[in-house]
Amino acid sequence: MSPQNHEALCVEIHETNHFMEGLASRTQLECRKIGEKYKEMYGEELVHLLENRTRSHKDETRISGEACAGLCMLVVNPHERDAITAKEALDQQSGVNYKALIEVFVGRKSSHIVLIQQAYQKKFKRQLDHDIISIEPSHPYKRILMALAASHKSHHADVSQHIAKCDAQRLYQTGEGRLGALDEAVVLEILSKRSIAQFKLAFSSYKKIYGHDYAKSLKNENPGGFEDAFKEVVSHICNPSKYYAKALYASTQGTSMDTRALARVMVSRAEIDLDQIQSIFKQKYGMKLKDAISESTLAEDYKVFLIALANKTDTDTSCK
Repeated sequence: MSPQNHEALCVEIHETNHFMEGLASRTQLECRKIGEKYKEMYGEELVHLLENRTRSHKDETRISGEACAGLCMLVVNPHERDAITAKEALDQQSGVNYKALIEVFVGRKSSHIVLIQQAYQKKFKRQLDHDIISIEPSHPYKRILMALAASHKSHHADVSQHIAKCDAQRLYQTGEGRLGALDEAVVLEILSKRSIAQFKLAFSSYKKIYGHDYAKSLKNENPGGFEDAFKEVVSHICNPSKYYAKALYASTQGTSMDTRALARVMVSRAEIDLDQIQSIFKQKYGMKLKDAISESTLAEDYKVFLIALANKTDTDTSCK
């Protein structure tokens, strides 16, 4: 996208609210450059303009809070975006959004987690690890998050087949290979010492040794308990595209209160695996993601934004 086009889009953003498709169709690098160009032209951060538009009394420029949040995700850098996601997840009035936090700690490299923590401290004058420690002491997701945070600090970059096999055997012995509930302490110990890639290799070894996915060994006898929470994490580690397709479907159908999950997932995965997520979505639910968005009860401008994101990676040209 040329500097001239950057300037033209900045003018459109400044004067109207008909810019969502134009911005959402760009790469995230282009969006950040557009944000820089906007500040150069108007002396104001684009994020501030968007936030003010949610409170505007001018019908022709007003945008919904959901659309604003999604657009802001595009124009900030990835680690700042994740820092904001983490803070919003911790501060939700309805309770901590643990799944949003899990997305950050499972779906990001350790080098990125360090940048997120730095951005969090710079923006909010607080430490992310300390804020996680301060949430509900008995909640299973908290204990998992603390183990994941420790793993990002302690693990080695290389993965080992031998360690994966040993971890698989230990997971069996502390889970389906023993009577009673899963030994939480052992699971958290392993999780706190392994990278996500190493843990994923352990699950692959588990299937080779015992003939089925590790997730199938986790019982659902105690909804909201540790095994239930850990099963969500395992699903995310083993098949993130399938995990996200399920999360997006829940948001489009109104079965999830987290409507911002759509923008959060689609922006963060747009340049990773959103095409695969959309393919799984169609296979699993019999409809395209953008059709599910179109038929949802979401705000109209939010739909426009999300559909533009979906169109960037929708490689299925059939039935259009």
